[in-house]
Amino acid sequence: MLRVKVKGQRDLMTVVGNAASVTPGEFIEAFGHWFNDRTHGLQFKADFLKVVPPSTLEGIEKYLGSGMVKGIGPHFAKKLVRAFGQAVFDVIETSPERLEELDGIGPKRRARVAEAWAEQKVIREIMVFLQSHGVGTSRAVRIYKTYGEEAIVKVTENPYRLALDIWGIGFKTADQIAQHLGIPPDSLIRAQAGVRHALQVWSEQGHCAAARDKLVAMAVDLLSIPESIIETAIAAELEAENLVAESIEDGELLYLTPMHRAELGCAAQIQRLLDGVLPWGEIDIDKALPWVEEKSSLTLSESQRQAVATVLRRKVAIITGGPGVGKTTLVNSLLLILRGKRVRVQLCAPTGRAAKRMTETTGIEAKTVHRLLEFDPSAFRFKRDADNPLDTDLLVIDEASMTDTVLMNQLLKAVPDEAGLLIVGDVDQLPSVGPGAVLADLIDSGAVPTVRLTEIFRQAQSSRIIVNAHRINQGQMPLLAPRGEASDFYLIEADTPEDIAAKLYFTVTERIPRKFGFDPIDDIQVLAPMNRGGLGVRSINVELQQRLNAHGEPKVQKFGTTFAPGDKVIQRVNNYDKEVFNGDIGRITAIDLEQSTVHVDYDGREVSYELGELDELSLAYAVSIHKSQGSEYPVVVIPLSMQHYMLLERNLLYTAVTRGKKLVVVIAEPKALAMAVKNRKSRRRITRLSERLAAPKLPQEVGKR
Repeated sequence: MLRVKVKGQRDLMTVVGNAASVTPGEFIEAFGHWFNDRTHGLQFKADFLKVVPPSTLEGIEKYLGSGMVKGIGPHFAKKLVRAFGQAVFDVIETSPERLEELDGIGPKRRARVAEAWAEQKVIREIMVFLQSHGVGTSRAVRIYKTYGEEAIVKVTENPYRLALDIWGIGFKTADQIAQHLGIPPDSLIRAQAGVRHALQVWSEQGHCAAARDKLVAMAVDLLSIPESIIETAIAAELEAENLVAESIEDGELLYLTPMHRAELGCAAQIQRLLDGVLPWGEIDIDKALPWVEEKSSLTLSESQRQAVATVLRRKVAIITGGPGVGKTTLVNSLLLILRGKRVRVQLCAPTGRAAKRMTETTGIEAKTVHRLLEFDPSAFRFKRDADNPLDTDLLVIDEASMTDTVLMNQLLKAVPDEAGLLIVGDVDQLPSVGPGAVLADLIDSGAVPTVRLTEIFRQAQSSRIIVNAHRINQGQMPLLAPRGEASDFYLIEADTPEDIAAKLYFTVTERIPRKFGFDPIDDIQVLAPMNRGGLGVRSINVELQQRLNAHGEPKVQKFGTTFAPGDKVIQRVNNYDKEVFNGDIGRITAIDLEQSTVHVDYDGREVSYELGELDELSLAYAVSIHKSQGSEYPVVVIPLSMQHYMLLERNLLYTAVTRGKKLVVVIAEPKALAMAVKNRKSRRRITRLSERLAAPKLPQEVGKR
C-alpha cells in the first residue's frame, strides 16, 4: 500500500501492488487500473510497478534521508543536496572523496557512506531479482549478508537452500521462488526439501521424531504430490544422511540427523556422568546437616534433610517441585556444604533472567548456558566441549524444564568425567520451546536419582500466588481472598473477549499502577496463551503501545511493526554476535535515523540493531506464556478466553501464574478458566531419551564423548 503524490492532483492517492523496494522521495511508474474499494475509496491497482530514482532536489533529499543508506540521515541528506544538487548520486558513487568537502565528514564516515551505497546497489539488484520471481524483499539484506554477491547464482541453483541457510525465510517462500524458476512441483529436489521442512515443522511442536506414516502424510499435505514421490524423497534423504530411521514396536521413527545425534548424545553423556566416584568424596551427613543449619540460620524440614542426604551421595541428581517448596533453600544448603569442602561449583540457567535470579538467590555468579559454554560467533560453535571441558567439580543447572534436547546435549558434553551434575527445575511447567522434554524424560527413565519436593512451607502459604499455583497443578480452581481483603492473586471475570480486552487495558494502564504503584511498562507483564487473534500477543501489544508509549519519537516502521524509544521489546531468535537470546526483554533507548540504528537496553547492557535486523525484535508489552519461561515479573496479567480453547491446558496456566512475583491478575471467561484448570491432556512429545536411559547399556559408539 503506497501513498503517492500525483502530478496535477492535490490529494495523495493510494496505489496497491508489489514493488521491489520503495523509499520516500522516489518516483514510481505504475501500470494497472483504478477501482473503488468499499472501505478505502478510490485506489489504483498496479499490475506492474517500476521505481525511478528521484530527480527533484526535494525528492533526492527525502530519498537519501530515509535511512536506506547507513550514515546518511535527514540532517546529512540536506547538507549533501545543498552542496552537490542533482549530481549528488554521481558524487557518492564515483567521487566519494568529495564528501570530505563538507563539515563534519572525515575519511571514516565517507568510507562508510560509500560502502553502504555500494551495498545498496547490490541489494537492490537482489531485490529486483526476487521481486521478479514473486517474492517480497524484506529479507534481501539478510540474503545479501549470507551469500554476498553470489546471492543470485546460489538462489538460482537451489532456492530451497534459503529455507535452510537464512532465518526468516521459510520453505513456502523458497518454494515460490522455485516455481518461478521453473522447478517442477513433483521434482525430487522439491520433495526432499518438503520432507525436511515437514519434519522441521513437526519438531517446532516439540517432537524429536515423527512416525514414517505421519511424515509422509504431512509432506503430501504440504506439497500436493503423490506418496510414491515422498517415499522416494525419504529414501534419498536417508541415503544422504539428512534423516535417520529407527525401528520401534509399531513401525519406524524418522529423525532429522542433528536431532538424532543430540538425543543419543544426551543419553550417552548422562550415563557417562553417572559412572565414577563422587568428586567430593564421602560426607558425614549427621555432621553436615547441623553445620549448614547453623551457617544459614535456617531449620531444614525432614524432607529437605533427606533431600540433602540423597543429593550428596549421588554424582548426578535432580531436584524438582513447584513454587514455595524450598528448592532454593535446598540448593543453597547443598552449595554451602560443598563449597565448605573446597568443591569448585559453576551455576547456569537457560535464560539471562533465570541466571540473574539464580545469582541473587545463591550469591554465586550464574551464567546463561550460552555464556558458560563460551559461544564463538565466528566459528559458530561452543568453545567448551568434550575436548575443552568446564573447569568445575559440580555443575548446577536451574530452570531445566526449559532446556531442549540440542542445548542439553551441548551442555552435558562440556561437563568433565569426574564432575557432578545437579539438575533443578519444575517438571510440571511447560516443556521447552525447542524439541524434547529432557527434564521429564530424565525423571521418567528412573536412571537419575530424583528428589521431588511437595511440602509448601509456612511462609509461602501466606501467598495466594503459591497456594493457587499448587491448586491449579492439582486440577483445583484457585481460591480468592474475601472481597475487600488485600491479596497477591486476583480473578476478574468477564463475559466476552471484548469485555476481557477492555478490562485488561484498564487494569494494566490504570488500576494496578494506581492501587499498587507498579510501573505499567517496567513492572507489569501481560502473558497471553497465543500470538494471534483479538486477545493474542500481537493485538495486545499494538493496543498497549498506543496507550503507554504513543508519544515516543522518532518512530520507525519495519516488518509490520512500529518501534519508538521507550518501547518494551523481546528478542525472537538467538543472536550470538550481539549476545542476545530468544526471550530476552529490553527497552528501546534511542533510534538514530542518521545511522539507521535502533539501540536497546538489556538489563544495563546496550545492544545496537540496524533497521534490517528489526525482524529479530517484537513488542513485549505482552508476550506468550511459552516465551515467559524462566522469567519472573513483579506483576503478571493473564487474559483467558474461549478464543484460546486449543491451548487452554493446566501446565500453561500453571506456568503463567508461577511467573508472578508480587501480584497475579487473571482476567477470564469463567468457562475458559475452568477448562484450563481441568484440561491435562497435554500431548506427549515424541522422544526416546527416557527409553535410551532406561536401557541396560548404550551401543559402544554412542558412549564416546
